[in-house]
Amino acid sequence: MSANVVVPEVGESIVDARVAKWLKKEGDVVNVGEPLVELETDKIDLEVAAPQGGVLSRISHGDGADVKVGEVLGVIEEGSAATRPSAAVASPAVAVPAAAPPGAKAEAPPAVKPDASLAAEAAVPKVDRTRATPAARNVAQQNDVDLKKIQGSGDAGRVMRRDVESAFAPNAAMANKALQIVQREARPAAPAPHARPAGERTEERVRMSKRRATIARRLVEAQSAAAMLTTFNEIDMSAVQSLRERHKEEFKERHGVSLGLTSFFVRAAIGALREFPRINAEIQGDEMVLKHYYDIGIAVGASEGLVVPVLRDADRLSFAEIETKVREFAKAAEDGTLSLADLKGGTFTITNGGVFGSLFSTPILNPPQVGILGLHAIKDRPMAVDKQVAIRPVMYIALTYDHRIVDGAEAVQFLVRVKQLVEDPGALLIE
Repeated sequence: MSANVVVPEVGESIVDARVAKWLKKEGDVVNVGEPLVELETDKIDLEVAAPQGGVLSRISHGDGADVKVGEVLGVIEEGSAATRPSAAVASPAVAVPAAAPPGAKAEAPPAVKPDASLAAEAAVPKVDRTRATPAARNVAQQNDVDLKKIQGSGDAGRVMRRDVESAFAPNAAMANKALQIVQREARPAAPAPHARPAGERTEERVRMSKRRATIARRLVEAQSAAAMLTTFNEIDMSAVQSLRERHKEEFKERHGVSLGLTSFFVRAAIGALREFPRINAEIQGDEMVLKHYYDIGIAVGASEGLVVPVLRDADRLSFAEIETKVREFAKAAEDGTLSLADLKGGTFTITNGGVFGSLFSTPILNPPQVGILGLHAIKDRPMAVDKQVAIRPVMYIALTYDHRIVDGAEAVQFLVRVKQLVEDPGALLIE
């Protein structure tokens, strides 16, 4: 009996995927539930497991192929010859007696019972059942790391990418340093940085990942579908920085996470959204859908591309809960373990280009949302304080909004309210 390995249904919004990497080859023996192939979608990466045990007899779509939900990726044959013990192992040779003289009674040869367990063990290779993410398996394979020797930090002991990297990082660093010394001594002085031979004009063509292609498409759609406009303001971060400095040790000791800036801006944004509800809405046809709940998307930059996991009912979360969730999102984004539920929905988005050094930017809307708050780097600047010039830590903030339903006055007042709440952190307790 054969079984098809198909592209599973992940969610309503995901209709296709790309074969990132086959973990097995044609002819390999597989067990039921064993990971066979990694798929890449525009939102999450996932593993497809074997629906039954047997032999992977056919791979219909190789690495890099684009496939649809429900499409057959490969076929597993049950009871193939590859899964059965070979005749040489299962049936050891038995000596054949010489012909008996006439009239003599022939004696049956002694029965020899093959050891079935040994034969089966010899025929079927052992399978690594270690639970690990696709990213962790890739890094382990590239760096010759045994996953069975790594203690996983994920759910139910699942090995994450960070676990593998921490396992080989010390040895890799020492080996790389030694290699650099040998290469430096063995070869002549390197040419000047960025130098290239005269006349050389090389190019490289790299296929975009599913996620990157989707990001590109959605950004163009946002610009063509919405009437986007951006307004700006600046915030004196003195009060927040002072509060964080006073309470950082106690906060981390009590909650196990550092007190960052994100929680302040999430709470301030929710306070402003309550006063200007159309910025927490979306357009459906000729109607405005005003949402009286606050699912705040937090833009996270990962090596595979930008993702926006969502803080559900963020108005009910404490500062510690917000910081903990954001930290978990960042790790999961880098490990490739964000679920579709983490990314679905959202009523308003916050993006922080300041972590990369951005001083000023105009963020693009995350459809169907009509507002996105952009944060930037904090820099010491001269400010007029009580008619005196003082040096204060200042952050520029930006609000991009859909002018179809949000007026300029609303957008400006929204940012002013965010500014007021952040400059007076005590007011956030009232909110």
